[in-house]
Amino acid sequence: MKENVMAAPTTPDTSAAAPANEREQRLARRIALAKAGIDPYPEYSDVDAYAADLIDRYAELEDGAATEDSYRIAGRVVALRNQGKIAFIVLRDPTADIQIFCRINAMSEADWQLIGQLDMGDILNVGGTILRTRRGQLSLAPTQLMLLSKSIRPLPEKFHGLSDKETRYRQRYVDLIVNADVRETFRKRSAIISEFRRYMEADGYMEVETPILQTIQGGATAKPFITHFNALDQENYLRIATELHLKRLLVGGYERVFEIGRIFRNEGMDQTHNPEFTTMEAYRAYSDLEGMKALAEGVIKAANARVNTTEQIVFQGKEIDLSGSWPSIPMTQVVSQVLGEDVDLDTPLEHLASLAAAHDIEVAKDWGPGRIIAELYDELGEDSLINPTFVVDYPVEVSPLAKRREDDPRLTHRFELVIAGHEYANAFSELNDPVDQAERFARQMEEKASGDDEAMEYDADYVRALEYGMPPAGGIGIGIDRVVMLLTDSASIRDVLLFPHMRPEATSASGAAAARERQEESRAKAREAAELAAQEAERVAAEQVVVEPLFEDFVDFETFSRSDFRAVKVLECEAVPKSKKLLRFTLDDGSGNNRTILSGIRAFYAPEELVGKTLVAITNLPPRSMMGIDSCGMIISVIHEVEGEERLNVLMVDDRIPAGAKLY
Repeated sequence: MKENVMAAPTTPDTSAAAPANEREQRLARRIALAKAGIDPYPEYSDVDAYAADLIDRYAELEDGAATEDSYRIAGRVVALRNQGKIAFIVLRDPTADIQIFCRINAMSEADWQLIGQLDMGDILNVGGTILRTRRGQLSLAPTQLMLLSKSIRPLPEKFHGLSDKETRYRQRYVDLIVNADVRETFRKRSAIISEFRRYMEADGYMEVETPILQTIQGGATAKPFITHFNALDQENYLRIATELHLKRLLVGGYERVFEIGRIFRNEGMDQTHNPEFTTMEAYRAYSDLEGMKALAEGVIKAANARVNTTEQIVFQGKEIDLSGSWPSIPMTQVVSQVLGEDVDLDTPLEHLASLAAAHDIEVAKDWGPGRIIAELYDELGEDSLINPTFVVDYPVEVSPLAKRREDDPRLTHRFELVIAGHEYANAFSELNDPVDQAERFARQMEEKASGDDEAMEYDADYVRALEYGMPPAGGIGIGIDRVVMLLTDSASIRDVLLFPHMRPEATSASGAAAARERQEESRAKAREAAELAAQEAERVAAEQVVVEPLFEDFVDFETFSRSDFRAVKVLECEAVPKSKKLLRFTLDDGSGNNRTILSGIRAFYAPEELVGKTLVAITNLPPRSMMGIDSCGMIISVIHEVEGEERLNVLMVDDRIPAGAKLY
């Protein structure tokens, strides 16, 4: 079959800085059209055919043959050549390019005159009949021509190469107009995501949606984006994972759930990382790590079959075989292979540290063998794996949400799927022991208090959910963007994101930055007004405040030091039935066992105000029965009196302080 698509002629590169006179000429033509009564941007247009369909339908039409078959198509002018009484236009619609063969005697005078006002990039609606020219070019011979959108900026001549990458990413709309391979990449991306959904639904999974704005940083070890929720005057995180909400749904009774959604991590950018990216997370009750291996292998192979014709693909010059059953290799074995000697969790800590130092890998003093081996794997081992491989047996230090291995509790039931030296999926046999989970959260909070911005926070509600009982389950997260890169042989994650995040252009101000500046200015004024009002109120009320006199009797230091003051996290808080004063607190005191304390502060606080807060309590008082409930300790409050009325404030401390931290 003869070539159906006519190559677009080149025009000067004006993407970065269009010649002022050319843009002005196009603006002048726009004005001239309007003066002639032609709307350069009409509201409506009929389309009843697409270029690719016509090319297929008339593939057998002979050279020089004409038909009476009439169609109306629309698209962008990507080539234009006027030869007196005939003109050739190449029109690009969403499916393909097609030639428009214009003849002066087949068109109205107004439509013929319009051709002289056209520019490359204009969008037209064309109605006419199908023919094939004597030279074999399938064409639409128009009887009607209508301008739908006047292009003011000319299309670029060159739009490739390293020097143009930033412009391509920033002006993706132009990139899509002129580069067919880019359009094909994003068509494949859509098909891959569609296939993920079809595969999951066929396997009995239900698609759900979970919150993007979250009050707790959890589900992964990553640095979050922080935003302000004006209505609640509350700082929120953009989610770094969907995991903890999805697993709550297993507690609620769903057996198989998944979510394809955007994740946000306030971290660096490189070839495989973007702060905003897409994942699929899936959780299946009564499954395990083996079930997640089958899921990962199945869904990626299905996506590949949707966009490629073979399981032997090439990615950035590397031949990769997706066929067959993908192997599983313990992390220590991968590290041993790259080091050239056998290492495991029983290898002396000093020797592991020396191996890390020999490869310029920094080791913190508090790291154990598992953490060092994981670091050696990240820096050296991952790159050595080309064909799909499940790396298994992750140390518990780097797997706070995975179930421990029964035969070696230092290891977990976890894998990462590695292809071409990069991680594509992360999966666990999910931890469903609430006590173990609470202890791991507590350790994460200790790491956060020590300065680790990526450590998870204590999610008391998630622990509470586990206490109701979550079935054994397998869970997995798959990086959609990386799968698209793999299956389309794209070098950078920016090549598979339609609108990757970019620094603001030098000549333009960031809208978000300007809005933030205005918001901060407004908040500053509000704070100033509030401070002035508070100072005035304090000045007026100061004489009315009555503070209880200090005790005159001394207590010896030894007696005082036996009082155990601890930071406690409020897991639950509820009003005690039949009591107008008492609130019942369920507290995490860092011991691993929940503590119950009753406090007579119901007149001052609604129970929901205190859930999630970090308070101070005395934890070594003997149990005291109140309303038939043993109260094991005392919540510390501060009180004063104003005009004969008692005022009380519970003593709260920074939420970054871990449960069980002792006050001195």
